[in-house]
Amino acid sequence: MGILLRWLGAFLLLAAIFNPTRWNYVTWARDSWDTQTPLIVFIGLILAVAAMVYLVATMRSIGILGALVIVAIFAAGLWVLSDWGVLGLQNSALNIWLGILAMSLILGVGMSWSILRQRLSGQQTTDEVDG
Repeated sequence: MGILLRWLGAFLLLAAIFNPTRWNYVTWARDSWDTQTPLIVFIGLILAVAAMVYLVATMRSIGILGALVIVAIFAAGLWVLSDWGVLGLQNSALNIWLGILAMSLILGVGMSWSILRQRLSGQQTTDEVDG
Protein backbone atom coordinates (compact mmCIF):
# COMPACT_ATOMS: atom_id res chain seq x y z
CA MET A 1 0.00 0.00 0.00
CA GLY A 2 2.90 2.35 0.76
CA ILE A 3 4.31 1.91 -2.73
CA LEU A 4 0.97 2.84 -4.26
CA LEU A 5 0.73 5.91 -2.02
CA ARG A 6 4.23 7.04 -3.03
CA TRP A 7 3.31 6.73 -6.71
CA LEU A 8 -0.01 8.52 -6.13
CA GLY A 9 1.82 11.31 -4.30
CA ALA A 10 4.20 11.71 -7.25
CA PHE A 11 1.31 11.70 -9.72
CA LEU A 12 -0.64 14.32 -7.76
CA LEU A 13 2.47 16.48 -7.35
CA LEU A 14 3.27 16.44 -11.07
CA ALA A 15 -0.38 16.99 -12.02
CA ALA A 16 -0.57 19.93 -9.60
CA ILE A 17 2.48 21.50 -11.22
CA PHE A 18 1.25 21.00 -14.79
CA ASN A 19 -1.51 19.16 -16.60
CA PRO A 20 -3.54 19.83 -19.76
CA THR A 21 -6.47 21.35 -17.87
CA ARG A 22 -6.55 24.91 -16.57
CA TRP A 23 -6.28 23.64 -12.97
CA ASN A 24 -2.51 23.58 -12.47
CA TYR A 25 0.22 25.72 -10.95
CA VAL A 26 1.85 26.79 -14.22
CA THR A 27 -1.37 28.10 -15.75
CA TRP A 28 -2.45 29.79 -12.50
CA ALA A 29 0.97 31.42 -12.06
CA ARG A 30 1.03 32.68 -15.65
CA ASP A 31 -2.49 34.09 -15.45
CA SER A 32 -2.23 35.60 -11.95
CA TRP A 33 1.37 36.80 -11.76
CA ASP A 34 0.43 40.49 -11.67
CA THR A 35 -2.05 40.15 -8.82
CA GLN A 36 -0.78 37.24 -6.68
CA THR A 37 3.02 37.25 -7.04
CA PRO A 38 3.91 36.53 -3.37
CA LEU A 39 1.49 33.59 -3.16
CA ILE A 40 2.71 32.24 -6.51
CA VAL A 41 6.33 32.36 -5.34
CA PHE A 42 5.46 30.77 -1.98
CA ILE A 43 3.50 27.88 -3.51
CA GLY A 44 6.10 27.49 -6.26
CA LEU A 45 8.82 27.03 -3.65
CA ILE A 46 6.75 24.45 -1.79
CA LEU A 47 6.12 22.52 -5.02
CA ALA A 48 9.81 22.78 -5.95
CA VAL A 49 10.92 21.37 -2.59
CA ALA A 50 8.43 18.49 -2.87
CA ALA A 51 9.61 17.74 -6.41
CA MET A 52 13.26 17.85 -5.29
CA VAL A 53 12.57 15.38 -2.48
CA TYR A 54 11.15 12.93 -5.00
CA LEU A 55 13.86 13.61 -7.58
CA VAL A 56 16.82 13.31 -5.20
CA ALA A 57 15.45 10.11 -3.66
CA THR A 58 14.87 8.67 -7.13
CA MET A 59 18.33 9.54 -8.41
CA ARG A 60 19.95 8.12 -5.27
CA SER A 61 18.01 4.88 -5.46
CA ILE A 62 17.66 4.00 -9.15
CA GLY A 63 19.83 6.60 -10.88
CA ILE A 64 19.63 7.74 -14.48
CA LEU A 65 19.95 4.20 -15.83
CA GLY A 66 17.03 2.96 -13.75
CA ALA A 67 14.91 5.92 -14.84
CA LEU A 68 15.78 5.22 -18.48
CA VAL A 69 14.82 1.57 -18.09
CA ILE A 70 11.42 2.56 -16.68
CA VAL A 71 10.93 5.03 -19.54
CA ALA A 72 11.87 2.33 -22.06
CA ILE A 73 9.39 -0.15 -20.55
CA PHE A 74 6.64 2.48 -20.52
CA ALA A 75 7.42 3.53 -24.12
CA ALA A 76 7.43 -0.09 -25.29
CA GLY A 77 4.04 -0.61 -23.63
CA LEU A 78 2.67 2.48 -25.40
CA TRP A 79 4.10 1.20 -28.67
CA VAL A 80 2.34 -2.15 -28.22
CA LEU A 81 -0.98 -0.48 -27.33
CA SER A 82 -0.65 1.88 -30.28
CA ASP A 83 0.26 -0.95 -32.65
CA TRP A 84 -2.76 -2.96 -31.52
CA GLY A 85 -5.00 0.06 -32.12
CA VAL A 86 -5.99 0.30 -28.44
CA LEU A 87 -4.38 3.70 -27.98
CA GLY A 88 -4.15 6.60 -30.40
CA LEU A 89 -1.41 9.10 -29.67
CA GLN A 90 -2.78 12.02 -31.72
CA ASN A 91 -4.48 13.64 -28.71
CA SER A 92 -2.03 16.12 -27.14
CA ALA A 93 -3.89 16.19 -23.79
CA LEU A 94 -3.67 12.39 -23.58
CA ASN A 95 0.04 12.57 -24.38
CA ILE A 96 0.59 15.03 -21.55
CA TRP A 97 -1.29 12.79 -19.11
CA LEU A 98 0.78 9.81 -20.32
CA GLY A 99 3.95 11.84 -19.74
CA ILE A 100 2.79 12.69 -16.22
CA LEU A 101 2.02 9.01 -15.65
CA ALA A 102 5.47 7.95 -16.90
CA MET A 103 7.28 10.54 -14.77
CA SER A 104 5.20 9.67 -11.71
CA LEU A 105 6.03 5.97 -12.19
CA ILE A 106 9.74 6.84 -12.25
CA LEU A 107 9.44 8.96 -9.11
CA GLY A 108 7.19 6.43 -7.36
CA VAL A 109 9.56 3.54 -8.10
CA GLY A 110 12.50 5.68 -7.04
CA MET A 111 10.89 6.54 -3.71
CA SER A 112 9.95 2.89 -3.16
CA TRP A 113 13.01 1.15 -4.58
CA SER A 114 14.59 0.06 -1.27
CA ILE A 115 11.25 -1.43 -0.18
CA LEU A 116 10.80 -3.21 -3.51
CA ARG A 117 14.37 -4.53 -3.50
CA GLN A 118 13.99 -5.78 0.08
CA ARG A 119 10.73 -7.57 -0.74
CA LEU A 120 12.16 -9.13 -3.91
CA SER A 121 15.56 -10.16 -2.52
CA GLY A 122 14.87 -10.51 1.19
CA GLN A 123 17.94 -8.36 1.92
CA GLN A 124 17.81 -5.29 4.13
CA THR A 125 19.05 -2.00 2.63
CA THR A 126 21.07 0.44 4.71
CA ASP A 127 22.62 3.81 3.94
CA GLU A 128 26.39 4.03 3.87
CA VAL A 129 27.64 6.86 6.05
CA ASP A 130 31.15 8.18 5.59
CA GLY A 131 32.72 8.88 8.92
